Amino acid sequence: MPPRLRLANARVAQPIRCQRVLCQFDIPSSVRYATTATTPAPSVEQMTVSPSPIARYPPSQPPSHRRPEYRRSQLLRQYTSLIRTTPLMVFFQHDNLKSVEWSAVRRELHKAMQKVDEKIAAEGRSTPALAPHIKVQIIQNSIFEVALRIVEYFRPIQSTLEAGKSPSAVDPATQTSAEISLAGSRDDPTLTHDLSRAAQAAVRHLKGKHELTNLLVGPVAVLAIPQVSPEHLKAAMTVLSPKAFGYSAPTRKANPDWHEFPVQNGLNKLNVLAARLDSQLFDVDQTKWVGSIEGGMDGLRSQLVMALQSMGSSITSTLEGAGKSLYLTLESRRSVLEEEQKPASGEGEGEKKE
Repeated sequence: MPPRLRLANARVAQPIRCQRVLCQFDIPSSVRYATTATTPAPSVEQMTVSPSPIARYPPSQPPSHRRPEYRRSQLLRQYTSLIRTTPLMVFFQHDNLKSVEWSAVRRELHKAMQKVDEKIAAEGRSTPALAPHIKVQIIQNSIFEVALRIVEYFRPIQSTLEAGKSPSAVDPATQTSAEISLAGSRDDPTLTHDLSRAAQAAVRHLKGKHELTNLLVGPVAVLAIPQVSPEHLKAAMTVLSPKAFGYSAPTRKANPDWHEFPVQNGLNKLNVLAARLDSQLFDVDQTKWVGSIEGGMDGLRSQLVMALQSMGSSITSTLEGAGKSLYLTLESRRSVLEEEQKPASGEGEGEKKE
């Protein structure tokens, strides 16, 4: 005897089949014809002109020859930005300071910079506060050296012109030029940012030729001052390395925190190497001279104005002296000629009287 079929399954299957059929023809024909009729046909230009390539990268993030998500790439971008925006940097060699010692040294440095800002504000000078932006940080020498080469030797405008003048090879498979095929990719020669292929190729042959390369050996830290301020430099060196620059260290009564063990232990592990001021390398003596400028940059400008004024006055006095000497010479010669002519005129009058 065959098995009996349950009527529940058959009742459930029938509505489902009906629903599927109804879903396909649920939209009225008038609506379907209306939607197809309103769709415009492609124009002749759209059919003849090839569509533009789809951008694989957003405009705010151009493609990079170095992968931007890597830590080395981020450090390279950070170092290039630091070098471009920091005209005054002092390099230290540190002997593996502990985190407690670093925090203590940074605390004392921040306090000294705040005192300088308060002093400048009390004098009424309109100089922005630099204390929040002056920091000491440890750098990776190899990446920092590459950043130095990119900032010093890479010229984006020149590389772009060279890339535009170079002949473009045609790919026989796609019948397109190499420049078009590379457009929008990470090897595009028109890209000139710090992580681009053009930047890496422009400075690759200059490895080890920068003047700071010999100093970037071992553990190195950088004191970055975003503005050339002799007062901030002197205050920083008074805290970080007073013996090397010949400055008087803070007394225990004036600053007892500077004499704490973590601060002193950390400062004993710091050695000044050199300074970089406006793309020029300065030794310790030259850096000390920069810090000894009285009145900061305003004082230096006043000294420059006085030097120019004295130079102008000396030139004026020199020119006037030459004119005066010539005038006196001519006057003396005229007086001599007049005296010589007087006796001759007197003798002529006597002869006429006789």
